[in-house]
Amino acid sequence: MPEWLVLTLAMLAVCAVVVATTLVRHRAAPDDEDPSETPDVIEYMTMWIGVVYAIVLGLAIAGVWEGRGAAQDHVRAEAVALHEISERVRIYPADVRDRIRDDVNAYVGHVVTTEWRAMADDGQVTARGSELLDRIRRDVTDYQPRTDFEAQAYQPLVDQVSAADQARAARAESTGETMPGVVWFGLIGGAVITIGMIFALQIRRTRRELILAGLFSALIAFLLFLIWDFDAPFSRGLAASADPFRLLFPDVGS
Repeated sequence: MPEWLVLTLAMLAVCAVVVATTLVRHRAAPDDEDPSETPDVIEYMTMWIGVVYAIVLGLAIAGVWEGRGAAQDHVRAEAVALHEISERVRIYPADVRDRIRDDVNAYVGHVVTTEWRAMADDGQVTARGSELLDRIRRDVTDYQPRTDFEAQAYQPLVDQVSAADQARAARAESTGETMPGVVWFGLIGGAVITIGMIFALQIRRTRRELILAGLFSALIAFLLFLIWDFDAPFSRGLAASADPFRLLFPDVGS
């Protein structure tokens, strides 16, 4: 059974149980029961709807903000690993050193220009970027150290290539939207219900109440926009940037 169908049936079942229980209790209530002695159920529900929705909004904002921070960390880790490769190969022969550094620069240039646009527009990394990283891996792993000094530097270089590969894979996984559709259903549905409770409380047309209702609705709209903006770490307004690459490789991709 599809997940959305299970959710719909569960929500309908809960609503049906509550309505049926209320009707049964109303019919079974004694004639002399005074409902005015009980608290106003509308105000009680409004309070809890606001509290629950505030918690859901806070968790959603925290989740997308953490995801954006993690995406930026992946970019930083990849840039640092590539920079370490470029610096550590200085002990290699000039032809090997220059070839590895040229391939690293070619990869970085591709990432900060072509691949960054592909992540923003298509939500995925490019096959060309994978080919360039594989070329760096072959440059490092295929070289046979000739001295003990080079042999000591070989394994750390291999480790840095592996770190760059892992960071690239994590960056690829962070590309695109991360918030599930069912969460958006809850956020938008909760916003409609929360704002709708304003009318359930019989809001009057005084200037003060209208201003407060408008500000309340605008605040919820702003928070939903904030979640949507953070949801795609590489493609929207407050997106993760390629600054770590530009900082460590200032002459590449400019």
